[in-house]
Formats: sequence, C-alpha cells, structure tokens
Amino acid sequence: MKQYSRIKVLALSVGLACMVPAANVLAHHSFSAEFDADTTGTMQGVITEVRFTNPHVRYRMDVTMADGRVENWEVQAGSVTSLRAQGWNADTFEIGDSITVDGQLGRGGSHKIYVRGISMAGGPGFGTASTSQTPQRDRNTVYADPDTYYGHVQVNPNFPIDISGAWKNGYKFRVTVDDLEPKPTPYTEEGRRLRDANEKYDDPALRCISLGLPRIFGNPYNMDIYDAGDHYLFLYVEHNSPRRIWMDGRTPPADTRPTSNGYSVGRWEDDNTLVIETTHLLPGWLDGSGMPMSGDGTRTVERYEFREDHLAADRTMTIYDPLYTQPLVRTRGMAREDNLDVFEQDSCDPTSYFTDLREAGLLDEYLTP
Repeated sequence: MKQYSRIKVLALSVGLACMVPAANVLAHHSFSAEFDADTTGTMQGVITEVRFTNPHVRYRMDVTMADGRVENWEVQAGSVTSLRAQGWNADTFEIGDSITVDGQLGRGGSHKIYVRGISMAGGPGFGTASTSQTPQRDRNTVYADPDTYYGHVQVNPNFPIDISGAWKNGYKFRVTVDDLEPKPTPYTEEGRRLRDANEKYDDPALRCISLGLPRIFGNPYNMDIYDAGDHYLFLYVEHNSPRRIWMDGRTPPADTRPTSNGYSVGRWEDDNTLVIETTHLLPGWLDGSGMPMSGDGTRTVERYEFREDHLAADRTMTIYDPLYTQPLVRTRGMAREDNLDVFEQDSCDPTSYFTDLREAGLLDEYLTP
C-alpha cells in the first residue's frame, strides 16, 4: 500500500452511495490509466484553480505536507452534466476554499486524486461526504408510471409501438471500459498491436471529439427519440449528438462519407423488437481503454427488445470489426422515467487535455502532424 504524508489511506466501502460514480469518468476515458483504484486517501487543501468544464471537472489545490512543503495537487471529478444533475455547480467550490477530498490516488505517486467524496467546512458535501438522506435509485429498476404517456407524437402509424420521447440510458448501465464480450478479447495480431500502441492521450474524448458509435451506445446519459415518419431521430445528451435511423428501406448512397455515428438503417423485426444496422463509421475506440476500431470495416447491429408495457428495453449491440476474430457484444438498457433531463449538454473544453500534454512534456509530440 502506498503511503503519503497527511494522506490517510482507507478503504471506501462499495456500499456507499457516491454522487460522483466511477461510471461518469469511465464513460469518457480510461480511469485506470491515471488512477489506482486500490489506493485511496483523504486529503485537505486550498483550491487554487477551477476548471468546471467537460469532458470532466478539475480543480487544483495546494496541500501543506507534514514537513511544511506545499504541493499542488489535481482533483478530478465527473462531467459537468452529471455533477449539475446532483446540485454541484461551477460556484459550489471556488478559489480559496478549504476542501477535504476522499478518493483514489494517482498512479506512480502523481499528485492527483479522483473524487469519491468532497466537502467544505460549513458548506455542502458530495459523494461519500454527503449528508443527504435522499435514497439512491436502483439502476436496474423501472420507475415509470404505466398510466403516463411519455412520447411526443407517433408520425408513422406503421410502427408497431410509440418509442418517441425521453429515455434514461442509465438503466442497466455498465462502465464502458472492458465491458465487451467475449473475454479474453479476441484480437487479431493487428488489433493487438494497435491496442498496445494506444495511450491515454490518444482518446478522442479528451480532445472533445464526439464519441460516436459504438461508445455512445454504452454511455449512461439520457436521450430523446423523435418519430420523423421515414426515420427516427435519436438526440443524445452526450456531446449533443444527433443520429438518424432510416426506416424506409433505403441503403447508403455510394458517396456516403464516414461519420462518428455512421449511416444507420432500421427495421421492426416484430411488435417489440427494433433492429438497427450501422456502417460508414470513422475509425476510433470501442471503449475507454483504447480498444481500436477500424472504421471502414466496422459494422454494428443493435437490437432493442421492449417490454410488453413499453416502459423499458434491453439493448444489445454486436460489433463486427476486422481487428477482432469474433464479433464483440455490448449490453445495456433504457427506460422511461418522469422528469428526465434531455436539455443541451455543456460544451466540451479541451484546455485540460493540452495542459496535461504540456505538463507531461508531450505537447510538441502531439501537435506535430
């Protein structure tokens, strides 16, 4: 176990309700690349910088060590979207505030801590430091009212059910890192080479590039669906990303260019199962750990199997990619719920990404074409 001056190493109980869950950061990039999940601590310091921006919030704080030295530490939290939903805003913690932070420590002795609990004397507490008695909702439970209409307008009467309206993608959520089956991952030789070559700074999410498919399928943020007659329009809160699923039997035109969400064609297989096939995707990552995706050779097939009451669905994505010897499968859910927030997400700011590169001495390397 690592030891740090004025850091009390402790074990955070898995049962504690946390306002800044690991899922929020892991949905964007690999937590394990920066932090040691098994080395936790409690620190006190004074905030010297606030970066309340996506893809994840950061603070800098001065920590006075036992020998009188002052060290400047980075405090990382989840996304602006997830924090604001829990009452944590840009002015909750400000420069000059004295804070106490519980969390996981940076790898290799780096001066970093990832927030599991944070509080200020006489002020609010979040995560493990929260005094709120509000019970946490079970991510595997559907809380929708069967007597409530959650849709917008069903334009196409040929669709067997109305899926328009807001959906909670945190239902049956799993962290989008190392979540693909089967295990061990069936890499080809080239796939393994590309995976081993990927570093955390290569993650498109850190540069505020839209995650796109298949990663956006796995994230926990809400989405809104509109029935546009010949297509469905999926609006993801994540990166304010729109996606069209053509439902009129068309095929991609010959001049279709690759995009982050690709070209999607859907069909109702039966009264409760929507199937969507997507091609023309840009190269990228399949998850936050750096699993590579070829792009040109990638094809995804999604199955949305709705319950009989149409208040929830099990979602399955099968990924076909020449960098793997077998198809890869990602499973999630979606559910109706009252008062879902589907407003525009705060813009993403890559300042933290370039600051990290500069501090690591890698700025010239990553800016060189």
